[in-house]
Amino acid sequence: MRSLLLAATAVALLAFGPAAAQGAKPTPAEAKAFADKAEADLAAFSEYAARSSWVRATYITEDTQWLEAKASAEQNVLATGYAKQAAKYDGVAVDPVTARKLKLLKLFLTSPAPDRPGAAAELAGLQSRLDSTYSTGKFQHQGKTLTLNDAEDILAKSRDPAELKAVWEGWHTVSPPMKADYARAAALTNEGAKGLGFADTGALWRSNYDMDPDAFAAETDRLWTQVEPFYRNLHCYVRARLNDKYGDAVQPRTGPIRADLTGNMWAQTWGNIYDVVAPKTAASSYDLDKLLVAHGYTPVKMTQTGEAFYSSLGFAPLPKTFWERSMLERPRDREVTCHASAWNVNDRDDIRIKACFKVNADDFYTVHHELGHNYYQRAYSAQPYLFKGSANDGFHEAVGDLAGMSALTPTYLNQIGLLEKVPGAEEDIPYLLKMALDKIAFLPFGLMIDKWRWQVFSGQVDEAHYNEAWWKLRGQYQGLAPPGPRPADAFDPAAKYHIAASVPYMRYFLAFNYEFQFQRAACKQMGWKGPLHRCSLYGRKDVGEKLNAMLELGNSQPWQETLKVYSGETRTDGSAITEYFKPLNGWLTQQNKGERCGW
Repeated sequence: MRSLLLAATAVALLAFGPAAAQGAKPTPAEAKAFADKAEADLAAFSEYAARSSWVRATYITEDTQWLEAKASAEQNVLATGYAKQAAKYDGVAVDPVTARKLKLLKLFLTSPAPDRPGAAAELAGLQSRLDSTYSTGKFQHQGKTLTLNDAEDILAKSRDPAELKAVWEGWHTVSPPMKADYARAAALTNEGAKGLGFADTGALWRSNYDMDPDAFAAETDRLWTQVEPFYRNLHCYVRARLNDKYGDAVQPRTGPIRADLTGNMWAQTWGNIYDVVAPKTAASSYDLDKLLVAHGYTPVKMTQTGEAFYSSLGFAPLPKTFWERSMLERPRDREVTCHASAWNVNDRDDIRIKACFKVNADDFYTVHHELGHNYYQRAYSAQPYLFKGSANDGFHEAVGDLAGMSALTPTYLNQIGLLEKVPGAEEDIPYLLKMALDKIAFLPFGLMIDKWRWQVFSGQVDEAHYNEAWWKLRGQYQGLAPPGPRPADAFDPAAKYHIAASVPYMRYFLAFNYEFQFQRAACKQMGWKGPLHRCSLYGRKDVGEKLNAMLELGNSQPWQETLKVYSGETRTDGSAITEYFKPLNGWLTQQNKGERCGW
């Protein structure tokens, strides 16, 4: 580790040799030598950092937190140093590959530390503590100690509004102690981002999309305008059904929806309350939760089924080490981070999943999704280190979502023997409504998470007004409200993992757009003539071949060019969403007649 840090100093001297010392402009050859050396050093360090993070996430102790923080700090120092040096080659006429590597070096860290002694170690300690505080969070409810998993089960299944409110508020007591650490970490990353030439951390994040940061922000707003009318239609319908269920005292028929009534801790997906909002005139003939249990599925069997899906597209089987090293269930003997994630520990072939899967439809979807990350990681593993990533971070999520979408189609469930026959068109509305409760309900949440952080990073929102700004955005975009007044010390944003763990979130909003574009492109390639929601990719090696051609490119070129390889398009387009859900949107419009929609 020390040798790597010394190497960073050495490369600076190499890059700015005699010519540079005399004030001469660096040559293209010097720029390439610098980029190659920086890439090699970062690659050499990445496996150590990844293994440290894996151990901390799957075995949370004071010692593993210390180890992860130490590795993270050293990686941050190394990467920040190279990012600052890369800026010195701006304007040098380098080849396209070197130019992209220099750009990616400047964007390498999402949370850069300031370039001063002790700052990287302080930031790494804060981040490890925030992640672990979230992951080990518990609260008391009716004499029992509940984890987030326990709370999620109650929110999904209970229909007692008093219990829902108590459990929702219980989990949100975990986050106030994180507020000071979060504010300090945000200040440090902002200082680091400014040192790299960005206005703030939000501008750094928005620069990662092969377009101007302000243009990217405008692009997200454009995408939202494409799908917002559909979301408002869904919101209006769901609110009316919640009012039918609970009455005006709990959920008024106008105004925002009470967040704890949506079946999800963050109200980001509403599929768990399908029983409350199900159509009265059309019923679904099957329950995927019950089908999985009836067929003897386990977390391992669900994962094997996910692997079989990718194998049917022509992808090679998972390596033996995947099954030996993955964490698929919550261990009984230690604290772990249950939030599902996919890893390639050595950036070559050590792919793994970390999750606490349960046998239900949500996790059946999640298995297919997380494996999408693994297959993507393996597809671009032959790229140079700096290009080992998705075309943009939304692509990584979208590939998994594409598989997850197929995993829920009745066609696929029939193909793998979970469903005896594919239901007729009379079940399209129930199916699409279930899908929309997760996919469409998510869109404004996926958008507002980073809009909140952009405001924090820019200074528009200070620490004293974190919670107020959070609920203002949730009201504006989602039409949601908390179940009751929030305490003065509430820090509700950090009740969401990605805030506590400083993971950029706009990728998910983008992914939910891309996945429908990918679905439309794949079904078109197959010559599919039916509705998009009945198109399963299972068994289509021609689709897998074209998909893999996109995945192998990694982050070697602008994402617009990579999107074109697969779909023929060069712009993110929400119209694929409206096309997929067109029958449902028409049905919702009919159901909402006489309602006062909006909030």
